[in-house]
Amino acid sequence: MGDLSREEISNTLRVLVATDCHLGYMEKDEIRRHDSFQAFEEICSIAEQKQVDFLLLGGDLFHENKPSRTTLVKAIEILRRHCLNNQPVQFQVVSDQTVNFPNTFGHVNYEDPHFNVGLPVFSIHGNHDDPAGVDNLSAVDILSACNLVNYFGKMVLGGSGVGQIALHPILIRKGSTAVALYGLGNIRDERLNRMFQTPHAVQWMRPEAQEGCQVSDWFNILVLHQNRVKTNPKNAINEHFLPRFLDFVVWGHEHECLVDPQEVPGMGFHITQPGSSVATSLIDGESKPKHVLLLEIKGNQYRPTKIPLTTVRPFEYTEIILKDEPDIDPNDQNSILEHLDEVVRNLIEKSSKKASNRSELKLPLVRIKVDYSGFMTINPQRFGQKYVGKVANPQDILIFSKASRKGRSEAKIDDSERFRPEELNQQNIEALVAENNLKMEILPVNDLAVALQNFVNKDDKMAFYSCLRYNLEETRNKIAKDADTLKFEEEDLILKVGECLEERVKERSARPKDTAQFTSTSQSLGESRSRSTAGLGSAVSFSDDEDTTQLSGSKSSTRGRRGSSRSSRDATELGKSKTSTRGRGRGRGASNLKQTTLDASLGFRRSERSASVAATAAVQSIADDEDNVDSASSEEAGKYGIEEVDDSENDAASIQGKGRKRAAPRGRGRGSAQSSKRGRKSDNTTIQRMLMSKDDDDDDDDAVKRLNKSQPRVTRNYGALRR
Repeated sequence: MGDLSREEISNTLRVLVATDCHLGYMEKDEIRRHDSFQAFEEICSIAEQKQVDFLLLGGDLFHENKPSRTTLVKAIEILRRHCLNNQPVQFQVVSDQTVNFPNTFGHVNYEDPHFNVGLPVFSIHGNHDDPAGVDNLSAVDILSACNLVNYFGKMVLGGSGVGQIALHPILIRKGSTAVALYGLGNIRDERLNRMFQTPHAVQWMRPEAQEGCQVSDWFNILVLHQNRVKTNPKNAINEHFLPRFLDFVVWGHEHECLVDPQEVPGMGFHITQPGSSVATSLIDGESKPKHVLLLEIKGNQYRPTKIPLTTVRPFEYTEIILKDEPDIDPNDQNSILEHLDEVVRNLIEKSSKKASNRSELKLPLVRIKVDYSGFMTINPQRFGQKYVGKVANPQDILIFSKASRKGRSEAKIDDSERFRPEELNQQNIEALVAENNLKMEILPVNDLAVALQNFVNKDDKMAFYSCLRYNLEETRNKIAKDADTLKFEEEDLILKVGECLEERVKERSARPKDTAQFTSTSQSLGESRSRSTAGLGSAVSFSDDEDTTQLSGSKSSTRGRRGSSRSSRDATELGKSKTSTRGRGRGRGASNLKQTTLDASLGFRRSERSASVAATAAVQSIADDEDNVDSASSEEAGKYGIEEVDDSENDAASIQGKGRKRAAPRGRGRGSAQSSKRGRKSDNTTIQRMLMSKDDDDDDDDAVKRLNKSQPRVTRNYGALRR
């Protein structure tokens, strides 16, 4: 800066631009854990050496949405070391700072009288550190609350439809230079794409004309963090969406270093893409040298200067096609290994030559993309073991691929499209169904979306299986309930299935809160286990950690218990029936358990209160039809090991009784005046005596057949019917 006159210095705004620092990337890797912090430390050191007015970051300062404490502490230490000093800040923010910085303090950090900020840092958020949660906070908000970073570009999506945003610039004045800095933090690309194509959805606020400073005198800079590579036109932002009054655009999110400003034809502004400061994807684009950009602005003119980063870990990338190599025998795997070893050694030697002038020599990153068309593959992990201590990524040196039929030229395009493997085309099930005009015949769209969500986010391996089984059984039961299936033709059955789907969707939409029953992994495992034991009396088995039902003839409002014989007979009739009740009542004595209903053909699922009363009434009416209900039926129940659920109000008693079963009271029918005592635990000798008497008494054959036909079985944990 010595060759610049004092007047030029006072009128020139110097900005250092960097994007995608990804602090905390590979923090658990012993070799690469410090790479992101060393690169960020170098960026801050360059800002101090060049005596810039402020440091501008284009998003993805942190690699994760919730960075670890180690990452936060290191980031704060670096910023505190370089940003807090006695250097004077020589520019002013003349816009409404409460609009630019919507935090508790509402002003730029260097104006705080309690802090000596010598290097202001302005940053937007990216897709890795975007705001989330109830309070819509980002990890950058933590640095902003510490008064180390000026966090801007945080949008509140208002309005209806796709939403509406308004971009208010930070107006910066230094001498005769006026800069309007627009910031746009990351928004989902599909949504922002639609917003740009919707009239008045994106509003750009321009500074007002004042004496001595017209609107055209402002140098307009935009910082954004979106997809630029056009893999999918709807999944990227076109440069032509941006307004023409812009002069300079800083494009974050793309990791390939294209730091030299490029003019957009017909738009009148230039775009710089500094790229990432740490390699997060081992592809060709990341192997290019990393740079930051020094931007000097005076009036409406600017001068860019790219500055290389020297602390970045060296990265060597190459591609080979095995069939084009003459010294490789397709049938000899050793020749393939020897050739790949030679390529790796050459890349390591090439990297060491580049880094010979550096004080600290780092282990290089090496990636070889191998086209193995017509050849056999080898184990990449086993191949990389010999390079432990020689390269930084011995486990993934090799990546195998096959050339597409469209030719090698388009294969290179595909590689650039796969530049960010973490950026998948995120599209929900509802949108896919709507786009392709599909009609779901059995599976509701919402259930399928919930299953996909559980499979991806909760790692539920049985999500789709449970969704399919649940909906199939529900459809079968509804068809069986409505009419006789033998009267249906094949076409009528298809129509009936569609009608059942519509009815089920309407029923679910009418409920206040519909919790998907198929989302429980333990439930699906219990159901599959019940399928495996279906051949033995078609009993429904439950695992210990599943919610079991309480089958009792008494209503929830009735405090007394009914006779055990009636309960066992009611349960038997309920197990034989094919229709499932959907109620949502909970027993008073088991308020900590989820109420479920048994279905001999389906398994079990949670139910709602409305149909539970009807089901209880149906069970009661079946029991009322039985005229001879006395102590003998109770004894028969004892012979076949049927035990009754205790519908006690005492939760403690039910908890203490866990692991034991309550024996059916003997000699008490429905008409018995004496009620069973609540919470009383059964004696093990009584249970053994009841089970042993099963072999001796075979009086009632009809009862035996009815019990063995479809008697549900549950485990001992919560006490219920047992076969």
